[in-house]
Amino acid sequence: MAAIYRTLTTEELQEMEKEFIDFLVVNGIHADDWVKIKSESKDEAHRMIELFSDVVFEGIMRKTKFLEIRSVNDIKTFQCLDDKIILMGIEGPTDMDFDKTDNLDELISQGVEGVSIYTQEKKYNKKRELELYEMTNQGCHISDGKLFKALSLAYYSSKND
Repeated sequence: MAAIYRTLTTEELQEMEKEFIDFLVVNGIHADDWVKIKSESKDEAHRMIELFSDVVFEGIMRKTKFLEIRSVNDIKTFQCLDDKIILMGIEGPTDMDFDKTDNLDELISQGVEGVSIYTQEKKYNKKRELELYEMTNQGCHISDGKLFKALSLAYYSSKND
């Protein structure tokens, strides 16, 4: 069975050595067994690393509540709920470079001309964790949700004015 997510790199595995050892022990593989598997059955060793990688990424994606992606004149933030994903975005003129703008609060609160905030929501097309993982592979980053909340507040405040 192939890995669902990507296989962790050697460096990532080294950083997670304790967790990997715990994973092996839970699966009935102790230190001596692991040394033997690595030397005698490279396919089995690779399969165990793939399984561990899936466990790691599945855990990360389960905990993910917000994602964000920025382009030159557009920022998309996502709230990742259990059954659907909500997009809050901000778009500006083509000459506006959001990648280099740190004071988005000012843009949001002052209603700068040509800047608009928009929203959408959709149900997941696949298993939630797989869809979020694919989004991270397409450039989204896990975020703290502050920008999503700020955009939501600005959007719904403007609708009530």
